[in-house]
Parts: sequence; C-alpha cells; structure tokens
Amino acid sequence: MLTTSPASTLGTSSSSIGTGAGTAALANSVLPLVGRIGLAAIFVLSGVSKLTAPQATIGYIASVGLPFPTVALAAAILVELAGGALLIAGYRTRLVAALLAAFSVVTALTFHADLGDQNQFIHFLKNIAMAGGLLQIVAFGAGRFSFDNRR
Repeated sequence: MLTTSPASTLGTSSSSIGTGAGTAALANSVLPLVGRIGLAAIFVLSGVSKLTAPQATIGYIASVGLPFPTVALAAAILVELAGGALLIAGYRTRLVAALLAAFSVVTALTFHADLGDQNQFIHFLKNIAMAGGLLQIVAFGAGRFSFDNRR
C-alpha cells in the first residue's frame, strides 16, 4: 500500500534545487531577458543578412510584386535591426513588440502565403509563432532587466 503521494517523494521541500522564493524570483527576472534576446535574435540576424546581400533581398521583394523594393528593403532593415536592438534593451518594449508582431504577420502573409509549399508553410508558422511570443511581451512587459523597468 502506498502511504505517501508520488509528489512527496520527488524532493518538493524548499531546500531542493530549483525551488524556493529566491530561485523563482531569479527565474522571473532573468527569463524575460532571455526570451527577449531569443526573439530579437532572428530579427537582428535577418537585418544583418539583408545588409550583406541587398540585391538578393531586393529581387525577392520584387518577386512578390511589392512596389519600391529598395524602399521596402530599407524599411525592413530598419525595423529588424532597430526593433531587435530595442527589444533586447527592453526600451519601449510593449510598443516595439507590438510593431514586430505586426511586421511578422505582414511578412508571413506577404512572403510565405503559399501554404502548399512545405518550406513556405514552415516559415509562415514560424512568423505566426514569433508574433505570438511578441504578444506575450506586449501583455506582460519586458521584465526586471530592461530600460522600461528603470522608469
């Protein structure tokens, strides 16, 4: 006969590694920063990629029929690099995250709408997932380690 619950045998005391108020507070402080860095990384890397191969990006933008592909390239680089940097810094984070979420959805619908193509489908879902993560930042803010928290 089992006299203790399974949970009571798993080291749930406050002295266990990974539990307690201090660990929870640290996680709640650090994890939003880690999340912001992770989400920002794809924007920063994409912006740098566009800088290193502008003609390829202009061709890709033109291939979907957008007017003024050079202007669109400049706008995309600005959004990705500035938005990524501001997201990492945690400056005006809710606004920046909302703009990046909208940018992610627009780029999904514009560049990855051929859902019959498995690669495009994956990129479409990636962009939608990024928007979802960014909306979490809109809802809950940047966290402790951010410029927003200094105000």
